[in-house]
Amino acid sequence: MHRTPTPRASRAALALAAAIVLAATTAPAAWARTGPDGGTLILVGGGLKDDNAEVYGEIITKAGGAGRARIGVLTAASVPESQDPDAADPERCSNSVCNGTYYADLFKRHGAADAQWVPVDIEHVAAADSDAVVAQVESMTGFFFGGGDQYRYITSLLHGDAHTDSKVLAAIRAKLAAGAVVAGSSAGAQIASGPDMVSGGDSYQALRDGSTPGYFDDPTRLGYIPAGGFGFFGPGLLDTHTGTYGREGRAIRLASDTGHDRVFALDENTAIEVEHAGGREESLRVLGTHGVSVFDLRRARTRTVSGRWSIEGVHYDYLTRGDRYRPRTRQVQPAAGRHTLTASTDAPVPVNHDVFYSVDDPDGVPYSFSGTARALTTTTAQRTATATTYETGPAFAIRFEKRGDTRAWTDDGTTTASLADLTLGIGPTDR
Repeated sequence: MHRTPTPRASRAALALAAAIVLAATTAPAAWARTGPDGGTLILVGGGLKDDNAEVYGEIITKAGGAGRARIGVLTAASVPESQDPDAADPERCSNSVCNGTYYADLFKRHGAADAQWVPVDIEHVAAADSDAVVAQVESMTGFFFGGGDQYRYITSLLHGDAHTDSKVLAAIRAKLAAGAVVAGSSAGAQIASGPDMVSGGDSYQALRDGSTPGYFDDPTRLGYIPAGGFGFFGPGLLDTHTGTYGREGRAIRLASDTGHDRVFALDENTAIEVEHAGGREESLRVLGTHGVSVFDLRRARTRTVSGRWSIEGVHYDYLTRGDRYRPRTRQVQPAAGRHTLTASTDAPVPVNHDVFYSVDDPDGVPYSFSGTARALTTTTAQRTATATTYETGPAFAIRFEKRGDTRAWTDDGTTTASLADLTLGIGPTDR
């Protein structure tokens, strides 16, 4: 209903490659934070619209500005031309070459002086160590990683079992450390992750079954790559397509299972801009049309009773356009002009029995995770609100709670634009 899965044959091949890598190495990811100043990351939760001038414009600005920016486009997360049955049709093709051309043209339309496809994909892995391609990378002032399957980036730009940088990736990493911008959408954002990068899964199955290291043919199974992605982003785990695919459950479960105390979940057509990436002054700002969820698990408590997992005490921030976040202090700064919201309605929070917008729900009940949280901050009628999963056996309930330190901000005086320090718990229910 709302998922476009990776073709099964392609997933199976990547799953086999992942199993070989996992069996062959237990070494941690070969990633490092950038220097004291660092460049800029612009990580999009997928679904980036062609007309999102704010996001494209900021990438170009950080790459030197209109008329000066030179963008290197990487699309190795896409299938290669040989695996695309529509490769010969420019209107329908979806492979590394035509997607590279598409994004290069799009960046030029948004004002870049130049944009070029970097010719690396899973069938041209040797190009990742080509001095000619490195020279091309060196001539760029910014980079954009397209969507698809993030594991293809691992197999094409990292050296297999060793999980070390190819020459092309090392050059991009050096450019980022020196101040360049590196952007990506969907898989192109996920690959910026450090250790324990998510490789697939749906929220309900994640809550029911937990996570497993690896890459799996079953797209609903929560998998992760312990060695991680490229490690450009260090403040926590990353997830994408949150508001569309309802991935908050899998994000929280993966963070809990792997010992991370924070996870950032990005809605579609929305980005976090990370300035001074990895440096002492590192800060995040939200761009785009929807929001970014930050789940803080420092005070969270988990337990498993009769095989049923639950968690309590997760702190939840939901940030939208213009809001800022300081990873080192975990402080939220609302966007300029945004005011503190005072709850002024006694309307109850709407009941919802499909909190993650399940693909199995024939009625397509609208996704409600962030909506339930925002509705709770506007009402005086209740201090807690609960939404449940569509799936049962067991169902899971997400319980949101306002506390003394919960804050919400508004643009119009009545609705919640963003919030901080709401508390939530997730546990099985007999619905």
